[in-house]
Amino acid sequence: MRAVTVEVESFVYGGCAEPVLRNLDFFIEYGQIALLSGLSGSGKSTLLSLINGVIPRMASGTLKGTVRIDGEDVSEHSMSQISRKVGSVLQNAELQIVHQRVEDEIAFGCENFGIAPPEIEKRVSEGCRKMDLSRAWKTRTLSGGQKQKLITAATLAMETDILIFDEPLANLDQQGAEKLLELLQSLAREGKAVLLAEHRLDVVLPYVDVVWELKDGAAGLVGDKDAYLNSQISIISDDGMFSAGDRKTIMKINGIRKSFDTSPVLDGLDAQINKGERILLLGENGCGKSTFLQILARLQKADSGSVEQFIDSSLGKKAGRFWFRTVGVIYQNPNYQLFMPTVEEELSFGTRDKAYAMETAVRFGLEGLLSRHPHSLSEGQKRRVTIAAILAQRPDVLLLDEPTVGQDYKGLCQMVETINQIHKEQDNTMVTITHDFRCASALCDRAFFLEGGRVAREGGKELADWYFRQRLLLGGKGVLNAPGKI
Repeated sequence: MRAVTVEVESFVYGGCAEPVLRNLDFFIEYGQIALLSGLSGSGKSTLLSLINGVIPRMASGTLKGTVRIDGEDVSEHSMSQISRKVGSVLQNAELQIVHQRVEDEIAFGCENFGIAPPEIEKRVSEGCRKMDLSRAWKTRTLSGGQKQKLITAATLAMETDILIFDEPLANLDQQGAEKLLELLQSLAREGKAVLLAEHRLDVVLPYVDVVWELKDGAAGLVGDKDAYLNSQISIISDDGMFSAGDRKTIMKINGIRKSFDTSPVLDGLDAQINKGERILLLGENGCGKSTFLQILARLQKADSGSVEQFIDSSLGKKAGRFWFRTVGVIYQNPNYQLFMPTVEEELSFGTRDKAYAMETAVRFGLEGLLSRHPHSLSEGQKRRVTIAAILAQRPDVLLLDEPTVGQDYKGLCQMVETINQIHKEQDNTMVTITHDFRCASALCDRAFFLEGGRVAREGGKELADWYFRQRLLLGGKGVLNAPGKI
């Protein structure tokens, strides 16, 4: 018996005219890892939501067709009943976190299933070990990658037979991604069915058994996995050359320290950022990259040390309206930045030049989405909206936290090219965090490698190449180690 079978004539979201899925026949088997691939906005998350029961119970829409789990129509079962069969890790991990401590979050689902306390204790310890988490950590202080690991640990602790993951590698460093995929591979060997929707094909393809490509609302099996991989793992490069010789310093970071619950994250970090350059922040999950970026943005205060800014002396030392017109911030979670009723209004909100905002929309491929509500978009589309909205304000400094998550390869190329073009036109200064080796060096003039709470190494594009080469070699998968890949 198949784990999941989906037969859809059409599915249309409430308030939309066009179906997202049409003429779709899809299935997954027990004992295999299946990859669901496709362009950003092609309906991958919609298909997953049909399988786990989120649609139509929590998101409205009209479905013509059936979804079966173990041969049983899910429309005849409650969300609670489905969740005992299907475990889900959503694209936005924060939406699933309800507790303040790691151990309570992992235990939560098990408690709802009525599992005995000694068994829950065992599963909490096992989940923390597998995902490199401390049970005493506060969930609010975790990095994006650590939150992803936490929800994965909580989902695995419930020991459901079917596991679905929506962009599970989005905020994970290379080592964390490889470790998760090896774990899922072992679970598939034990007889579980695993379904991944993922854009980081370069990382995930060597681990999966079958590949489904979602296109024009329908899903088809990919026959040649290697050919599919080779079409998606090209390294994006740029011809940008930056010389700091005649550029002034706009930020000087002096010995900043930051701790959460007595655990040091930054420990005497020193750095200097010059006008017009593109800085890339490298380091493992939890090393302090996002904390450093938030301190630069004045969204957090350092415990000690200082950040001297020489952008504009009239900005003062507080994070006010004029500061955020000068320093544009792209959050790791785009949902924090989307609050207007349409994409067009979102793009126009902070700019003094609406025509330029609409020009920016076209450059980011958003012209067909202007009338949509921002929260109705895919995660990849949301990220493009947030970046376009900030760049429409022409900030002097652009701080980007994982800007490329949720982008298919074509969209990734377009995004990187557009960001770099606008960087040259506006002569802005960029500081970027990314775990995507395909585009890292194309967003980099100078790189900082963070370790032990400090800048452990500093260099140019060669440092980014070194860092990602080391991460890839840790994986041990031949396709990633092939000559010329990186």
